[in-house]
Amino acid sequence: MSPFLKYTLARFGLFVVAALVMLVLPLEISVLLKLMIAVLVSAILAFFLLKGLREQASVQAVGIAEKRTEKRDRLRAALNGDDDGGESATKSD
Repeated sequence: MSPFLKYTLARFGLFVVAALVMLVLPLEISVLLKLMIAVLVSAILAFFLLKGLREQASVQAVGIAEKRTEKRDRLRAALNGDDDGGESATKSD
């Protein structure tokens, strides 16, 4: 399972737990306000509890972005007619 999916499911799980706690508490406030508080509480908890998963997801996202950048650069070089990926311009100097 991808780290990003794990992190997303963990964040959602934290929200569900926080929402259930807020909805069970006998407070005289609207349900919408209780859910908004649950969003804030789950975000704060996720910041501290899910640090490892967040870092793994970040590493995965950076890797994907780098691969896309390399692929885009190769495609641009091919479209420009550079068979060697644009390295001939730097070698001739």
